[in-house]
Amino acid sequence: METLRPKVSGLVTCFNEEHNIGACIESIEWCDEIIVVDSFSTDRTPEIAKSYEKVRFFQREYFGAGAQKNWALQHVRHDWVFLLDSDERCTPELRDEVMELLQKGPEALAYMMNRAVFILGKRIRYSGWQRDRVARFFKVGSAYYGNRRVHSTLKTRGETPILKHPIEHDMVDKSFTEYAFRLGKYGYWGAGQMWRDGRRTNPLGVLFRPFWRFLRTYILQLGILDGSRGLVFCLLQAYGTYMKLAILWGWQVNEARGIEPDLPEFDDAEETWEGLEALKEAEQAAPDGTETVAPERES
Repeated sequence: METLRPKVSGLVTCFNEEHNIGACIESIEWCDEIIVVDSFSTDRTPEIAKSYEKVRFFQREYFGAGAQKNWALQHVRHDWVFLLDSDERCTPELRDEVMELLQKGPEALAYMMNRAVFILGKRIRYSGWQRDRVARFFKVGSAYYGNRRVHSTLKTRGETPILKHPIEHDMVDKSFTEYAFRLGKYGYWGAGQMWRDGRRTNPLGVLFRPFWRFLRTYILQLGILDGSRGLVFCLLQAYGTYMKLAILWGWQVNEARGIEPDLPEFDDAEETWEGLEALKEAEQAAPDGTETVAPERES
């Protein structure tokens, strides 16, 4: 008699991804339900997402990846979650690996996987992304995102084994134009997070930290081996760092002039983070438990 596997909720967050959302959803149609949380897209993303039979579609204002995903987790119906961003895809090999794991019975509460990053149709193997890993398959109630506007972290309990097959991540699909604007947006959000955390900078930081970011990704992390894509991509990463620090420095200058910073909004609603608090309480009650932090890189 075949063992019944645990059911899985697929979860996708998105904004203006009409060129990616269909492929993303189709890659997780093996899930028993698919939840799509959209940040009020102005293109055809909602129409496309709602055309799939398994999709339960929601819309919510975006306060950062952590807040959006924690909110989405409150709406899942099954015991396990497989989570993707809208520019990511679960490969058939990864699907089969997860299904086999479910059939046998997972031994851990959460699993990590590598991401294969693509820029303009070609995989980036270096440039700081060669060790890009994310925890995207986990049991409901065992993992929650931290309260940060950007670079939120998924906190899990216990060991998080790494699955063999990766997620595919189309970081830059058609052009660098949209990605450059995205970096500016992340710079603003990152500056807001630094301000909220009490961190400050100075003109030397604005100058040298982007330079160090480029040097680290292009030389030390071998972006030079990614050819022209690596060069342009590493420069854009440095630009993102510059934008974040320049905005933060500008706020500091204006504060001295009596002008308050125009900070991004944060989601401080208790219900968004109650799972995180429950996880902390469980860890305190079981001191032998371990916590794994899986960085969620904005990209």
